[in-house]
Amino acid sequence: MYPRAFDYVAPDSLEEAFAALGDDSKVMAGGMSLIPLMKMRLFSPALVVDIGRIGGLDTIEDGGDHIEIGALVRHAETATSDLVKTHAPALAAAASLTGDVQVRNRGTTCGSIAHVDVAADQPAAAIACGAVMIARSASGTREIAAPDFFVDSLTSALRPDEVLTSIRIPKTGAGEGSAYDKLGRRGGHSDYAVAGAAAWVKKSNGSIEAARVAVTGVGTKPQLLEGVGEALVGTDGSDEAVKTAAGRALEGVTVLEDLYGSEEYKSHLAQVYVARAVRQALASI
Repeated sequence: MYPRAFDYVAPDSLEEAFAALGDDSKVMAGGMSLIPLMKMRLFSPALVVDIGRIGGLDTIEDGGDHIEIGALVRHAETATSDLVKTHAPALAAAASLTGDVQVRNRGTTCGSIAHVDVAADQPAAAIACGAVMIARSASGTREIAAPDFFVDSLTSALRPDEVLTSIRIPKTGAGEGSAYDKLGRRGGHSDYAVAGAAAWVKKSNGSIEAARVAVTGVGTKPQLLEGVGEALVGTDGSDEAVKTAAGRALEGVTVLEDLYGSEEYKSHLAQVYVARAVRQALASI
């Protein structure tokens, strides 16, 4: 199927992009998410604003107490970056499991995050790693915490006049670790997640001091599991403690049955992969 007719602009600066954006426009970076949905006519914007020519958005930078991933950084770059592997291992792992080789070398991390697919890998990892989304427009800059950014299926907190120009992730400190794991739709790690989970934990003096756990593929959006984090804090991170915490994986989650699993199956997988991600994060410390 072909998309409906649309206008296309490729600005050379963010200022030009801001001027072009409106209520019936979409930003395109790599196009790996937007173009297929336009072909299926699930999205039919009147205008596509291609930011691929704008300089300065394709870098991963050391910001002192954080790392910053620009809007045009490809999945493959996120997956192999030493900065990301050191300070956001869960995100590096999620990027390495995003799509196939062609998609990873064309699609962008920020594009995947802004798209908010219910089964994408990197949004859950961004939540677990404590990412902050940097949204810019002609009127200024907004910082949006990851849990607040993912509103619903294919719906982010971005306004129509805003561009997600980067994401910032706090650097990993002593006693901290993160991980991501999933079951893909074809039975392994490839393709979208039937269920996946990302976890970040911080241990001090033999016990878990803080934890963030997020799930994807199960509900209506990538989602922070506050109950799991609460259950982990104060424990020693033993298998029994992790199992008990994973039992709270469905709190606040609207489980969606689809072609890849029943509600019961996905509920089970959510708990399994939450436990796996937490154990992997603890093992990485």
